[in-house]
Amino acid sequence: MNTVLDISERNAVLKKMAALIAEHKDTIIEANKSDLNSYSGDDLAMRDRLKVDGSKIDTMIVSLEQLASQEDPVGVERFRFTHDNGMQVYNKTASFGTVLIIYESRPDVTVEAAGIAFKSGNKILLKGGKESLQSNLAIVKLWHQALKDNNISSDWIEYLNYNRNETQSFLEKPTQNVDLIIPRGGEKLIAFVKKHATCPVIVSGRGNNFVYVHKEADRALALDNIINGKTDKISACNAVDKVLIDKNLPNKEDFVKNLIITLKNFNVEILGDASLSKYDEVAQISNPNIWEEEFLDYKIVIGEIENAPEAVSKINKFSGGHSAAIITRNQKEAESFMASVDCAAVYHNASTRFTDGFQLGLGGELAISTDKLHQRGPIGLQHLVTNKWYIHGDGQIR
Repeated sequence: MNTVLDISERNAVLKKMAALIAEHKDTIIEANKSDLNSYSGDDLAMRDRLKVDGSKIDTMIVSLEQLASQEDPVGVERFRFTHDNGMQVYNKTASFGTVLIIYESRPDVTVEAAGIAFKSGNKILLKGGKESLQSNLAIVKLWHQALKDNNISSDWIEYLNYNRNETQSFLEKPTQNVDLIIPRGGEKLIAFVKKHATCPVIVSGRGNNFVYVHKEADRALALDNIINGKTDKISACNAVDKVLIDKNLPNKEDFVKNLIITLKNFNVEILGDASLSKYDEVAQISNPNIWEEEFLDYKIVIGEIENAPEAVSKINKFSGGHSAAIITRNQKEAESFMASVDCAAVYHNASTRFTDGFQLGLGGELAISTDKLHQRGPIGLQHLVTNKWYIHGDGQIR
């Protein structure tokens, strides 16, 4: 598919898809119930991501309506230059071509990610997990209806109903052109895609996000921040898994006691280093590798840290490069921490739960990249493009 659809055509499909989802929401929810009934696992995060309810349907509709209202990301001039010989040189954004999205459990990705990829002029190949098959097929059927109603080929959005072996074969020897692959899921999925893919891959990696409670922290703010980050949505990659408490925090023991009590009220399993050994509610860390583990569960690790430089060092060693926060009243310390921590999103006195394309002003996201090329953090509509040089001359030769 070489020709990018006109922006009015792309927007018309997005608006139609929003209307179709509203019209057929009961069909999507029924298909999702079938997936939920078939899911036999005990992974709380997986089940939470798999479930589609009225609220998720509403979010799907809003994301499509917002996408339809956004500026066209294709053909945006990034640079212009007039050569000494008179040539006019331009650099403009351009579609990748064909984007493959491989994801687990989340039927809303079938709407949001496909919408972002389509709006940015790309053909989309969707490879969802078997656990959400019925939900995904119901949604793709609506995508095809939206395309058909606008006299556009259904080839623009294609669902790959492949098993693991078929997916591996496709990655190694694609039966059609693929320009970019974006895997969304656990580390095993990402490793599998990176091992077998023959084209560029943007990694939406693990979270394992840290909060550092600096010695000049507002303790009430710190408590609220940690509880929100840990318990608001355990299945989110922006959830908090690790807490580092400065050894010189005033009234540190009172803060730790309050934190433990509050976490226990949310049924969070707490593990701690030696500094928390006197608390019966805290299990001692038995394996230091737990510092680099992403939980996606009601589970948290708390430890004591000497100072801000040591906090930065520990975060850079063990985090997933996703999000980290410092809680402090000291602006200078906050700025130093934020500049030094090697994460896609860094926070001062705010929750890591805001690492989200919609929350950060992108109007939605395709994924949250923990890579540094070509986009870091939430990948929005304006990032799912490459660029192209346009040179206009009147006979110049070199």
